[in-house]
Amino acid sequence: MGTSVQVKPLCGVYNENPLSYLVSIDGFNFLVDCGWNDQFDTSLLEPLSRVASSVDAVLLSHPDTLHLGALPYAMKQFGISAPVFATEPVYRLGLLTMYDHYLSRKQVSEFDLFTLDDIDSAFQNIIRLTYSQNYYMSGKGEGIVIAPLAAGHLLGGTFWKITKDGEDVIYAVDFNHRKEKLLNGTVLESFVRPAVLITDAYNALLSNQPPRRQKDQQLLDAILKTLRADGNILIPVDTGGRVLELLLILEQYWEHQHLTYPIFFLTYVSSSTVDYAKSFLEWMSDRIAKSFEDSRDNAFLLKHITLLISKSELEKVPDGPKIVLASMGSLEVGFSHDIFVDWAVDSKNLVLFTERGQFGTLARLLQSDPPPKAVKVTMSKRIPLVGEELAAYEEEQNRKRKEEALKATLIKEEESRATLGTELTVGDPMIIDAKIKQPSSNGAALSHGAFKDVFIDGFVSPPSSAGPMFPFYENTFEWDDFGEVINPDDYTRNDEDMDQASMQVGEFNGKLDEASASLFLDATPSKVVSSEQTVYVKCSLVYMDFEGRSDGGSIKKILSHVSPLKLVLVHGSAEATEHLKEHCLKNVCPHVFAPQIEESIDVTSDLCAYKVQLSEKLMSNVLFKKLGDFEVAWVDAEVGKAENGTLSLLPLSTPPPPHKTVLVGDIKMADFKQFLASQGIQVEFAGGALRCGEHVTLRKVGDSSQKGGGNIQHIILEGPLSEEYYKIRDHLYSQFYAL
Repeated sequence: MGTSVQVKPLCGVYNENPLSYLVSIDGFNFLVDCGWNDQFDTSLLEPLSRVASSVDAVLLSHPDTLHLGALPYAMKQFGISAPVFATEPVYRLGLLTMYDHYLSRKQVSEFDLFTLDDIDSAFQNIIRLTYSQNYYMSGKGEGIVIAPLAAGHLLGGTFWKITKDGEDVIYAVDFNHRKEKLLNGTVLESFVRPAVLITDAYNALLSNQPPRRQKDQQLLDAILKTLRADGNILIPVDTGGRVLELLLILEQYWEHQHLTYPIFFLTYVSSSTVDYAKSFLEWMSDRIAKSFEDSRDNAFLLKHITLLISKSELEKVPDGPKIVLASMGSLEVGFSHDIFVDWAVDSKNLVLFTERGQFGTLARLLQSDPPPKAVKVTMSKRIPLVGEELAAYEEEQNRKRKEEALKATLIKEEESRATLGTELTVGDPMIIDAKIKQPSSNGAALSHGAFKDVFIDGFVSPPSSAGPMFPFYENTFEWDDFGEVINPDDYTRNDEDMDQASMQVGEFNGKLDEASASLFLDATPSKVVSSEQTVYVKCSLVYMDFEGRSDGGSIKKILSHVSPLKLVLVHGSAEATEHLKEHCLKNVCPHVFAPQIEESIDVTSDLCAYKVQLSEKLMSNVLFKKLGDFEVAWVDAEVGKAENGTLSLLPLSTPPPPHKTVLVGDIKMADFKQFLASQGIQVEFAGGALRCGEHVTLRKVGDSSQKGGGNIQHIILEGPLSEEYYKIRDHLYSQFYAL
């Protein structure tokens, strides 16, 4: 029987809710993604709470709330302590995303689901991997290998390959096969026939998208039309995901067209987001990486986009047409919410959506067809306490401090009594009975009740003390001719400490130190004031798909190419999920699953895999031949059982049957041409083949019948049997290893 694989969805099936799934490989439980929505609805996490104690490892695929938003809450409230794996950009940008969400919520509510400390605690121990880097699990997960690979959706975005005993389980959601300005396309198409593929149906019903250049031009045309009509443009965006693609599109177009309309990127962490983007060029498209290698041109040295971290900075900008990319994309909270309320009443303005809003959010409501003419919103802001409210707050704080001090004093007294009770053991000659009158030169002092026990403290030594009366510490320092010998390791900081320090203070440099960082440290007593408001929507509302996901037609082609043995569909509307399931049953594979929440399905491979050992007796007679960095050999053996009962390959009990010679290796036609020329043979390329001498032709023929394109090639040697033919054949054989 093959590797045991079970999949249990915890959130995000038959709907567009956040993604979270439990994937078990031979009893080792991976929590794959730990998402939350922008409303931070705790009811969505109930299935996760029931399995949290069994999680052995967490894999994160993308740096947005839908994929990692619940991580701080789950670690704090559910006690998840398993190791977490992600790429460096997912770690860094995911951290900033959570900071941005927390600060946005804290400014308009008494948000208490998690704190900044909870965010730091959840992210500081994430194990960061690079693309295609194999990580070998240990302990309970011995034999399991995980590797992140490029998904093409967000910077650092990943689909995960989990391998056990030669069988691949692939988790690939929100992938994009198209090459964009920021990212190369996904490498999912390079896999053929994995044992299990878990993927999403989010875009299964989306028709074929127009070419990227056409989409970019449509976006820019809509923007310029509004700007030239003296209108403002609001683009609600995420913190550090698809917004990076939009920034590149606008920056490059403004540079080429010499435009002067101001563009602003407004989030609480905008400067840190762009700073990190500058350092992640190796994770971006080949074009960006090559441009930096050739001319040291960093694509995120933004000349036409101003980074802002507070709305007050935007209000200081002179009146006139402008573009503002502001978080959050849902319009529920954040700068985008407040700017929408200010700008929606002007018909010249434009709100441009580049991604579908989450269900139940203001953005999704405004994207409905037809859009509403008026919406009710809650306007909230945090104001400092004054007057009686401030006095009452301070009085309450003083009361709490006194209670805490009193509690600490009582605990300390209890500990002192307990310690003293253990120290005053019966029969200790140093203990002085207070009832017996002691001789003293100062009888008046001894007769006073307050001094009866004066000799106890100091003369009675605790059993654990180092000396009988006073502490004595031996000087253990080493000295040489130049002074005290120091250990250099005591004065060096390892990479982990540096990462921690950079995370705590280095995240917030530049403007963030002056403004947003004050929000972290601001202890001014304050309260949140809210009011309901009706906003009449007169501005233009436009949705353009810049989500960076493959469309329905492309998804079907990719799945047909990958052709997994078993397919599991998650994350997508019920209609999209059923549509893709029916298509895959007919055209991809006969085993297609679409489980419900908390429905555990068994997708164990039908293949039979066995582990066998190579016996010492067999290996002692094997002759290896060097092949590049490897050694190869032909082995004739039979399967038997070793003394410990394990399967083993043993030498044949009868003479081995003859076998045809096997040629191992590869040959490049250009290299072989040079080799023949060095042997004095006239050789040239003609019609895609290598013509050798006067009558012999050599060509490579690919086997296109292989599933997924294959790479098996045959070498054909044509010509009349002659001395020349055999001579060239011998030269050809010399390029391979014969077994």
